[in-house]
Amino acid sequence: MTTPALLPLSGRRLPPLNLGASAFPHHRATLRLSEKFILLLILSAFITLCFGAFFFLPDSSKHKRFDLGLEDVLIPHVDTSKGGKNLGGFLIHGQGHDEHRHREEEERLRNKIRADHEKALEEAKEKLKKSRDEIQAEIQTEKNKVVQELKKKDSKPLPPVPLPNLIGINSGEPTDPDIREKRNKVKEMMKHAWDNYRQYGWGHNELKPIARKGHSTNIFGNSQMGATIVDALDTLYIMGLHDEFREGQEWIDKNLDFSVNSEVSVFEVNIRFIGGLLAAYYLSGQEVFKIKAVQLAGKLLPAFNTPTGIPWAMVNLKSGVGRNWGWASAGSSILAEFGTLHMEFVHLSYLTGDPVYYNKVMHIRKLLQKMDRPNGLYPNYLNPRTGRWGQHHTSVGGLGDSFYEYLLKAWLMSDKMDTEARKMYDDAIEAIEKHLIRKSNGGLTFIGEWKNGHLERKMGHLTCFAGGMFALGADGSRDDKAGHYLQLGAEIAHTCHESYDRTTLKLGPEAFKFDGGVEAVAVRQNEKYYILRPEVIETYWYMWRFTHDPKYRQWGWEATQAIDKYCRVSGGFSGVKDVYSSSPTYDDVQQSFFLAETLKYLYLLFSNDDLLPLDNWVFNTEAHPLPVLHLANTTLSGNPAYR
Repeated sequence: MTTPALLPLSGRRLPPLNLGASAFPHHRATLRLSEKFILLLILSAFITLCFGAFFFLPDSSKHKRFDLGLEDVLIPHVDTSKGGKNLGGFLIHGQGHDEHRHREEEERLRNKIRADHEKALEEAKEKLKKSRDEIQAEIQTEKNKVVQELKKKDSKPLPPVPLPNLIGINSGEPTDPDIREKRNKVKEMMKHAWDNYRQYGWGHNELKPIARKGHSTNIFGNSQMGATIVDALDTLYIMGLHDEFREGQEWIDKNLDFSVNSEVSVFEVNIRFIGGLLAAYYLSGQEVFKIKAVQLAGKLLPAFNTPTGIPWAMVNLKSGVGRNWGWASAGSSILAEFGTLHMEFVHLSYLTGDPVYYNKVMHIRKLLQKMDRPNGLYPNYLNPRTGRWGQHHTSVGGLGDSFYEYLLKAWLMSDKMDTEARKMYDDAIEAIEKHLIRKSNGGLTFIGEWKNGHLERKMGHLTCFAGGMFALGADGSRDDKAGHYLQLGAEIAHTCHESYDRTTLKLGPEAFKFDGGVEAVAVRQNEKYYILRPEVIETYWYMWRFTHDPKYRQWGWEATQAIDKYCRVSGGFSGVKDVYSSSPTYDDVQQSFFLAETLKYLYLLFSNDDLLPLDNWVFNTEAHPLPVLHLANTTLSGNPAYR
């Protein structure tokens, strides 16, 4: 779930200056005539200088040690009575050992330098006989060799590890023809989104479907990392779009490079890239995905180099320098960002046998457990330098959401053995229910936001994921309250459906109020947009899995039709700026999470429960499925080297 903090920022970039040969056309002929002579002159002068320098060395240099593969002249002192002088515990072995030997060595070195000089001149002459294009081709070949060697070094094989029991990755075909038709419609929408990205935005992070070109945001830095490819892989796989999956795999194998001078969001890169690569690995078994995930994780680790171990929000993949968002409560880190690493990092330790990833996220957990929480609530901001809370703002939507989700899912992913995570989840949910969850005058249950000591009666689209979370966490809840939390999930799902149903387009706004006579409706213009978000559909799917109430499939189909009618354009799918307008304008962005989450949850909603069963799979916050690790506890790995 992408927090509001990480919405695309507009930016202006200056076009690069053209300083190539074409910028100086009147010099090209002169360069061709003179450059060979100049190069030869410089090369000859340099070699002659090196050659001549040897003959003008002072005589004392003859008595210095040359490491030329000969026996050492310095040997430990044993006995000073045999013609040697004792200097500092070492013997300079026989001064008469001798001038003749030095003369031979000098002559040999002169001959070697002379031969090297002649050889270098001959090679230079041969090079200068070649055309400019031939020389450039040779240089490029050598550069490619270096790059390949570096890739081989980075791609060293990881230790073998037993895969968890993977169930339900190629099934789910519904028997009901009506449901099958709806599922096929979702698959067709996925193919439309992918094919247009493939044609117009390939290799870019996202697509501008109306302008028909690539798109990126500040969360991915200034690099083309193919975010849509990585994010969409597992959706393609479970839909049986294997040709498209192989296209994505080939691009990742050949082009996905993390050694770029680019500042990225640690949170977004973790949930989209590491989560997406790990899910693709588990589903397909292709090693390249695991190797790339581990390479990227290594690039994120410097973000944890803070006084507290709470990671920076941003890190430069090349330099390792980290920083926080300038607007985030005096340079604080954000709860939903540093609290949404656990699932992926535990799997990284499991697959590599290296506990560093596990230790990083457990350190965060231990620090949070020691801190006081106002009213039992976790504020959204924590300063990584001081270890103190920032502004006392608590939200189950943007800035807070997936922290709570990952507490529950850490417990589920550990085969329900990580009871510490479950306790933290239960404590947090009790405080949320006490202080943030209310019922409107019209009977709609909503989750507000705690700001500066009072409750703001507003709910974000992002918060709508919580209905599914409550249902997912119902089994195993305290005091036999499973029924209560399943009902709470149903009430949140109903409220979020109302936020869709009360718009003109039948698509939900970014945020909606519960003030006075206004309920589940956006008031501000800048909260009326829909950017292809998945959270409401995510809750429909979880509620369907746990209740099989047909209304959730009906609500999901309403959303499918609205997206296809109002967000579909010839070049893909676009968000809309006003869901209350009958003729909305587009934002011209096909978000990567639309392919990773929205379409995946719709496809699963119209599939049988044996496709990615929840007893065996846990979905990260970007809807990437990771298998349950059936271990004694989360510190142990299936990798023997880790044990």
